[in-house]
Amino acid sequence: MTEKVRFHIFISGRVQGVFFRENTKTKAEKLGIVGWVRNLADGRVEAILEGEKEKIDELIDWAKQGPTFAKVDNLEILTEEYQGEFQNFEVKYS
Repeated sequence: MTEKVRFHIFISGRVQGVFFRENTKTKAEKLGIVGWVRNLADGRVEAILEGEKEKIDELIDWAKQGPTFAKVDNLEILTEEYQGEFQNFEVKYS
């Protein structure tokens, strides 16, 4: 059985206005990851990711660079207890 994990990540740099959220959603759906992603008022992008550890590791590796016009300065990763609360991956607009 594959290990299921949950990560709460914060991405800073030029990460808003460069389709970071949409690209994260597309990548997550391809990898079978569930959760959400949103912009924060301070210019960062925040995401909750749940799924197989190796798949989330792949998404996190991608997020270190992000989409074409992004410039990621920092990626903060918090490990949380897996909850299995999501059915899909969504972009939050809050």
